[in-house]
Amino acid sequence: MSLYALTIFVSAFLLFLLQLITAKQILPWFGGSAAVWATCLVFFQSVLLFGYAYADWSIRQLTAKRQTLLHVTLLVLSLLLLPIMPDVSWKPGGSEDPAWRIVQLLTVTIGLPYFLLSTTSPLIQAWFAQAYPDKSPYRLFALSNFASMLALLGYPLLIEPWLSTTTQAQTWSVIYIVFVALCGATAWHSWRSAHATVPAAQPATDENWEPPPTVSRQFLWMLLAAMGSLLLLAVTNHLSQDVAAIPLLWVLPLSIYLLTFILCFDGRGWYKRNLFLGLLAVVLCAMAWALIYPPLLTKLMVQIGLFLTGLFIACMFCHGELNRLRPAPRYLTRFYLMVSLGGAAGAILVGLITPLIMPGFYELGIGLALLAALGLYQMRHQKPIVMGISTAVLLFTSASAIYHISTSVNSTLAVKRNFYGVVRVYENKSPNPDQYRRMLTHGLVMQGDQYPAGRWRRTPITYYRPTSGLGRTLLALPPNARVGAIGLGAGTIAAFGRLGDVYRFYEINPAVIQIANQQFTYLADSAAKIEMVLGDARLSLEREPDQQFDVLVVDAFSSAAIPTHLITREALAVYLRDLKPGGVIAFNVNNLYLDLAPMVQQIAHAHNLKAASILEERKDFHSGSHWVLVSADPAWLALPTVDLPVSHSAAYRIQSRPEWRLWTDDFSNLLQVLK
Repeated sequence: MSLYALTIFVSAFLLFLLQLITAKQILPWFGGSAAVWATCLVFFQSVLLFGYAYADWSIRQLTAKRQTLLHVTLLVLSLLLLPIMPDVSWKPGGSEDPAWRIVQLLTVTIGLPYFLLSTTSPLIQAWFAQAYPDKSPYRLFALSNFASMLALLGYPLLIEPWLSTTTQAQTWSVIYIVFVALCGATAWHSWRSAHATVPAAQPATDENWEPPPTVSRQFLWMLLAAMGSLLLLAVTNHLSQDVAAIPLLWVLPLSIYLLTFILCFDGRGWYKRNLFLGLLAVVLCAMAWALIYPPLLTKLMVQIGLFLTGLFIACMFCHGELNRLRPAPRYLTRFYLMVSLGGAAGAILVGLITPLIMPGFYELGIGLALLAALGLYQMRHQKPIVMGISTAVLLFTSASAIYHISTSVNSTLAVKRNFYGVVRVYENKSPNPDQYRRMLTHGLVMQGDQYPAGRWRRTPITYYRPTSGLGRTLLALPPNARVGAIGLGAGTIAAFGRLGDVYRFYEINPAVIQIANQQFTYLADSAAKIEMVLGDARLSLEREPDQQFDVLVVDAFSSAAIPTHLITREALAVYLRDLKPGGVIAFNVNNLYLDLAPMVQQIAHAHNLKAASILEERKDFHSGSHWVLVSADPAWLALPTVDLPVSHSAAYRIQSRPEWRLWTDDFSNLLQVLK
């Protein structure tokens, strides 16, 4: 029995570790967007479905001998793909669909090993049920999810801070070889057990001989699994996109999702149906209210606490009902197949379909209403008062979802959603042209701002005011300057452009380029020549000829879901290649959650450069700014002493962090820079 448990444990641990390692490897290639993880999760859920389908097919159609030969052959073939390192030829050029590109990359790079790992839990549970018919195999499912959660929590805390991505991939590959040996031994043991055991007639009361599950029961399995998966991704999107893009915030929802599987399937009766049904009614209404009550939107800890608690209770209901409806062990592969089908359907709906059909993150509100409807269906045989409460919850969540969508649409001047998230333009209407204002946001992060109709139309504001570190730098440029900018936003810095200057913008999100040109006038009003490059800035800079910039603006760190590949030792080497001798690189390190200035200083010192910090505090309803200037020319670093009429603005001494490990393309750890 211990061999089965050990094989399942190692398999599940490697399964989730593979997800995290691979996502970390390809994250820089696709702009560091949080959507990379969502797309990876869609792939993982889909391959999990194929793995469960394979397990169901092989158990029902193949003899024990053929199962063993086929599975061992596939395991040996998968060793040819080690180590799990994606080829650099998969780096995008800028015009491809990033989601489809990621799916193709993952299929070629890790498809077979991941597929075989995903087959392990249902296949070995079926072998276990055949070898030990008097024992329940469902506790092995709880063990599998426990191992997955260990990998999920251990990666950011114990693995990522100490090992480079290359070392991670190599270590994983070694452990995978051990898994192949374990799985082969388990298959051989099961074959021998099946060959040695003569099937005997079993009594009709044996749970292995219950009638086959009906189509409607199988469909309900799928619906319950789909709702859990849908809410997992919807809550993750809401917390990381609309509330706060805190690094690795998706770890908490996924950990909760796995924890509920463990609690519901470990056989100890953690799921108390009446208790969780009452809690579900409460949290559904609370989450629906939080989506439409503006004062709660800015309460970070309240939002995180409420939606994570709500996700736990919702998943306990979905997975607890799954456990109540589970079939006899002889049908467990079909059960897991339908569960994985539901999980894949929920992930695909949120990860791939809703970005194409919905202009905003509305899937959470809709998901709450759908879960309320599913709960009402499950309560259809309860007392009238219970049915009445369930109906009221459904009506409230549905009304909240409709109100959330309608108010979002009515308050928005323009909105575009794609792989990189939701870009929205709000307007502050006023009869006074000088007070009419437009604001560009990505989630809740300000990306640009302008008074487009009055006397301040050509005045750069927010992080880019003339008194900011960047403003002082651009005002000090000689004539006919070349300025590069990583990140476009509303195009605000183009307001500094003069006749003869060239401002070249690198922007990965095509929606931002469209909105900057259509809803703001900074680009059109600029006297400088404006050039636009679509695609990841670093990949674009690496491919094109040297640009000889006087100033390169690195402005991609305003949220906490930062593209770490733009702030590494190797990234700075790329920037220096495109910089004139003595030029300056200006990093916008204004960030609520991350202390990036010490890391910029570290990578500057790694290239024998100096760094100076200019901090401008928030005042008079204007946002503050924090810029770090990196250059070999001390004249640029003396800019804080320029005599400009500004208060609360000064050079800021960067606190040295010698205990921090230098970020490279092979190593970065966001936890160490948390404020």
